[in-house]
Amino acid sequence: MSKEASERSFAEEVPRAAIFGCAGPSLSADEQAFFRDARPMGFILFTRNCESPDQVRALVDQLRACVDHPAVPVLIDQEGGRVARLKPPRWRGAPPAATFGALARRAPGDAVEAARLNAQMIGDELFALGVNVDCAPVLDLPVTGSHDIIGDRALDSDPHVTAILGRAVCEGLMAGGVLPVLKHIPGHGRARADSHHELPTVDAPLSVLEETDFLPFSLLNDMPWAMTAHLLYTRLDETRPATISPTVIEEVIRGVIGFDGLLISDDISMKALSGKPGRRAAAAIAAGCDVVLHCNGDMKEMTAIADALSPMSEAALERFERGEAMRDLTPEPLDRAWAERTLDDLMKAA
Repeated sequence: MSKEASERSFAEEVPRAAIFGCAGPSLSADEQAFFRDARPMGFILFTRNCESPDQVRALVDQLRACVDHPAVPVLIDQEGGRVARLKPPRWRGAPPAATFGALARRAPGDAVEAARLNAQMIGDELFALGVNVDCAPVLDLPVTGSHDIIGDRALDSDPHVTAILGRAVCEGLMAGGVLPVLKHIPGHGRARADSHHELPTVDAPLSVLEETDFLPFSLLNDMPWAMTAHLLYTRLDETRPATISPTVIEEVIRGVIGFDGLLISDDISMKALSGKPGRRAAAAIAAGCDVVLHCNGDMKEMTAIADALSPMSEAALERFERGEAMRDLTPEPLDRAWAERTLDDLMKAA
């Protein structure tokens, strides 16, 4: 199918502003019926969904059949290191992002090339499975005393190094036929708590954040997708976390940072947010998120979210289609043996 035909068919019936997970390695009859009725904008896979290459390809086909669209986004978190849903021995164990930051201090050129090649290999692996969006790179800047939920998932603590390596990761993924997702905008690195379990608070003033945390996102604001941070930035909004804060989304993410790509929430089932799932979802969209992400595959929660959400807005659909225009539908085949050998040589040389 051509890109033009793909876009037309996707827009014929505008999808709901949601990305959903599923419970296991194949869809139940109830899940298939729900997804057909709800028609979400996309899907996301986790380790519970990934047993073997053939099984993942079959699951991806099942998901796409539910919404009757061959190019519907299927996402995964395949950063490398400890955040990798596809694991050895079935799939390559990619290094954590911080490896490339460490290399950059000794051999900057080699680090950029290595980050790009590693990401292209990830993209190649995902493309072969039918997965077309990777929730990477992490552009958060860890600071002393912050929670280790980010840790070695971050490329570096220097915003300029992070931006340079982050762009290399984005370029590598796109060369493999996969769109990147910048996370966690406008910056999760100062968090002293894990937003999976509680709401972190950041008290730094806007002037400091603009020079540090926001900067990598500003330098990559031309990328197609980004994911919000469930953090409370008290100097920006005293009561609402970024994901549900019109102030943070409109004034900072869209304004100061200048990001005008597709903005998805982080997983709204995380405990940093309060309230029932449907209210969380509606609040994220009302604040300015284009699409809500819900990951755990819980049918009761997904039903409540679907009931709370309308189809994607015209602006959100336009952002999605701009991102799709950046996707390489026919990436050049990658010589895996050469790529692995070259990456190994770069890292050893550095």
